Amino acid sequence: MNKGGAGGIGRGPTAAAALAAAQKQKTLQQRVDNDIGTLVDSFKFIVNVARVNDQPVRNSHEALMMKMRASRMVQSADSLLKLVSELKQTTTLSRFSTLNDHVEQRTEELNQLADETDGMLARIGDDAAASLTELESHYYSSAIGMNQIDNIK
Repeated sequence: MNKGGAGGIGRGPTAAAALAAAQKQKTLQQRVDNDIGTLVDSFKFIVNVARVNDQPVRNSHEALMMKMRASRMVQSADSLLKLVSELKQTTTLSRFSTLNDHVEQRTEELNQLADETDGMLARIGDDAAASLTELESHYYSSAIGMNQIDNIK
């Protein structure tokens, strides 16, 4: 697995992913700023225009402007909802990716540990077999072992 260079930027796929994530974050922040700005501006305009005038033409013009601004507010709110949904999806996928990387790393570590353990058990078995052979040799060459061998005959 490529963990990237110092700071994570400058080498391999990790650097490309970090750059893409930074660019996406910047784009999302711009979208949020634009949508919230549109909501605030439209709301201010509707509040300022929402006064009653005696001139019927002016009132109908202001009513049309209020409808237009309200429509812009709905579009901005919809855009923010889509953005939130996209962020949730990105977070979920990012978590799965991170979790998969962690699982792969942990599996690799455990496989390496299993190989080391198998090697250690093989060495212990060889050492035990060699020790047992040495002990048998010593036992049968001793006086007690010779007496038992004579008794068996």
